[in-house]
Amino acid sequence: MHAIEKLLAAKAGVDRVHAGQIVNCDVDVAGINDLYYQTVKSFVEMGGQRVKHPDDVLIFFDHYAPCATVIQAEDHKKFRQFAHEQGIANLMDVNQGVCHQVVVDRGLAKPGEIVVITDSHSTMHGALGAFGTGVGATDLATILITGKLWFKVPEVIKITLTGHLHPGVYAKDVILHILGDLKADHGIYKAIEFAGPALKDMTISERLALCNMTTEMGAATSYIQPDDRTRAFLKAKGVTDYTVYTTDEDYHYQEEITYDVGQIGPQVAAPADVDNVHDLSDYQGVHVDQAYIGSCTGGRLQDFATAAKILKGHHIAPDTRLIIVPASGEVTRECIARGYIQDLLDAGATLSPSGCAACIGIHQGLIAADEVCMSTSNRNFPGRMGSLKGQIYLASPAATATAALTGQITDPRDYVEAE
Repeated sequence: MHAIEKLLAAKAGVDRVHAGQIVNCDVDVAGINDLYYQTVKSFVEMGGQRVKHPDDVLIFFDHYAPCATVIQAEDHKKFRQFAHEQGIANLMDVNQGVCHQVVVDRGLAKPGEIVVITDSHSTMHGALGAFGTGVGATDLATILITGKLWFKVPEVIKITLTGHLHPGVYAKDVILHILGDLKADHGIYKAIEFAGPALKDMTISERLALCNMTTEMGAATSYIQPDDRTRAFLKAKGVTDYTVYTTDEDYHYQEEITYDVGQIGPQVAAPADVDNVHDLSDYQGVHVDQAYIGSCTGGRLQDFATAAKILKGHHIAPDTRLIIVPASGEVTRECIARGYIQDLLDAGATLSPSGCAACIGIHQGLIAADEVCMSTSNRNFPGRMGSLKGQIYLASPAATATAALTGQITDPRDYVEAE
């Protein structure tokens, strides 16, 4: 069996499972973000009276953080009431950040456990050996009532990464390159496992970026086998109680693909599809109205460290604005402590509160018709960050910071190598 199958079998209380099988599993972490008040409505409509395991439930105020409309504020008010009534202590208010990053910050994404959140990018938690997946309101309401949910055991695609990343090239470039090669429908309801020697050089932050964007391939979940780096990361958070499953040597993958990351340069996903990926050089010189560093894909400490190194002592281009949105309150505080935020503010950046912000196209950095935004986020569909006629390019934090500096799409490698 694959490690994912062993995990699901353990949570279902059975000895073995196989791809295509439906299993009913205990859920370790159940998260509701503030887009999904329908979860509470469904809970009531389904006859729910008491949440089965309130200590395992988290409510996140991240998409509407802070609220931009009265309707959003009313939803937050009702969520607070529900949390109080049900004894849900883990209400992550508007100062906490994006659900996925908060879960990681708190050490709640652990090897061998199931993390289910009402957000498709829950695949990110596979970077820590968890089974992370996104669901809708009805499924999450089922977890609230029973503590369990059914899952279809996925087939697994193994992507082996070899070689070494060149300076100025990051995991975001790798996953964009893979998306451009395999396309957005390649992994529908599959599990994507990343493996290979190139992973050893990647930080947890980089691994999280890889797994986060498997959602854009249609994947149900992702997986990276926990290693010494994983254990050290969790130990630093005081987390030592977890189970690491390993894949049997005779396991048959649905597909195996290999990429040499040393052959990958800076990438962009051009408007208006995530898999419309090209070498960044193909778009060199395109004017950028807004550079956006943030989201659950590109708003972590390492991302701001990279941006600050490029922009420290410089100022962004006069016709370009830079919006920075740390993925969580913890990331914000650490960035402040290390001076990254000050360096970026001195360079002309605008700091927004932690949360999803313009990544979801609601507030804090929307673009107008015909404006170009270079973004570290995960989607570039029409209207994703504002006007349907806006143009979004997805890229690494280094490429995005460099675009803010020069005012146009620019190869970041010279700027990174000059550090």
